[in-house]
Amino acid sequence: MAFVNGKKEGTARRLKKMKKVALIFGTRPEAVKMAPVYLALKNSPIRPVVIATAQHREMLDQVLSLFGIEADFDLNIMQERQSLAGLTSRLISKLEEIYSENVFDATLVQGDTTSTFAGALVSFYHKIPVGHVEAGLRTENIYDPFPEEINRRLNGVISSFHYPPTENAKNNLLKEGVPENKLLVTGNTVIDALLWVTENRSVLTSSFREALGVEEDEYILVTMHRRENWGEPMRQVMKAIKDILKEFPKMKVVFPVHLNPAVREVVYPELEKHDRIVLTDPLDYLPFVSLMEKARIILTDSGGIQEEAPALGKPTLVLRKTTERPEAIKAGTAKLVGTDRDFVFNETVKLLRDSDEYRRMANAKNPFGDGTASKRILKHLCENL
Repeated sequence: MAFVNGKKEGTARRLKKMKKVALIFGTRPEAVKMAPVYLALKNSPIRPVVIATAQHREMLDQVLSLFGIEADFDLNIMQERQSLAGLTSRLISKLEEIYSENVFDATLVQGDTTSTFAGALVSFYHKIPVGHVEAGLRTENIYDPFPEEINRRLNGVISSFHYPPTENAKNNLLKEGVPENKLLVTGNTVIDALLWVTENRSVLTSSFREALGVEEDEYILVTMHRRENWGEPMRQVMKAIKDILKEFPKMKVVFPVHLNPAVREVVYPELEKHDRIVLTDPLDYLPFVSLMEKARIILTDSGGIQEEAPALGKPTLVLRKTTERPEAIKAGTAKLVGTDRDFVFNETVKLLRDSDEYRRMANAKNPFGDGTASKRILKHLCENL
C-alpha cells in the first residue's frame, strides 16, 4: 500500500473524508460547556477543530487543561478594558483569516458571548452551517443582559442547527419562526461537564476549602461580573454582603473575583478588609465545583451557575433583574433578587433562616438535563453532515 505524508494511503483517504467542525469559544463558561461536545466529537467520525478566541486568557487556559483540550488556533484576543466594538472587529478579522485558509463542514458556537456572534457571522459569510449550542434563551429585553441577549437573538437568525437546552428555549425559537426540523432539545452541556468532572476528576477533597479556612455549610459563595452590574449595582451588592455577615456572625463569604478591572475596582475597596470574606482570583473549574458542592447558598449573576447549582442541590439567588433561564425560577432552584442592597439582604436572610424554604429550593428538580446533551448533539451532527 502506498504512503501519503507518512500515512498509509487508506488512512490518509479516510482522514481527508472526515468531516471537520470548528468549535469557537473564548471565555471560561463557553469552554466548560463546549468541552463535553469536544470530547464527544473527538471519539467520533467528526474531527473537532478548536478555535480559542481567548478573551478570558487565564480562566480559559484552566479549563482547556482540565479537559485535555488543545486549541488548533489561538487568537489571544484579550486587551485590557477592550470595547465591544473593538473586540468584535478584531474577532471578525482574525476569524476571517482562519476561514479563508481552511475548509470546515460546520461551525459550533455556544451561548451568548461576542465570540459566539462573531464566529457565527464569519461562518455565515463563508456559507458554512452554524450549530448554536444552548440556543433559544431569552429575556425579551435587548439591553439586559447586555450584550448577551442580542448576541443570542442574532445567532438565532444565522444558525442552521439550534440546540435549545429546554422546551421553553425551543418554544422561544418557534415563536421567532425557526422551523421545528432545525431544532433539537438536548439539555444543557454544563451538566455533562459537571458530571464528567465528578467522575473523571474525583479528587474533590476538602483540601482546597481547608486552605481557604471554610467548612461545609458555613459560607456563602459569591460571583459577580456582568457588564450591566458594573459600578453602583455591584457596589450595592457588596454592601448587602457586609450586612448579611453582620446578621450572621458565624457565616463567611468566598468570592472568586473576576479579573476585569471594572469588577475588581468595586469589589476590593468594599470587601478586602473584612475578616470573614475570602477574596480569591478566579478559580480553576475543579476547585470551583468543590466550593459549589459545600456552600450553604450561592449569590451570583452568572448564567451557568444557575444551571450547575441545582445539580448540586444549592439554592441560588440571582443578582440580576432578568434571567434568560426562567426554567430555574419556575422549578424553584433559583430566585431573582436584583442588586438593591436591602432586597438582596432580606432575601438572603430569609433563605438562611427559613429551613422549609431552603429545603424546597435545595430539593427542587434540576430542569437543565440529564448529562447526555453532548451525545445528542453528536448524533444530530452525524445525521445532518
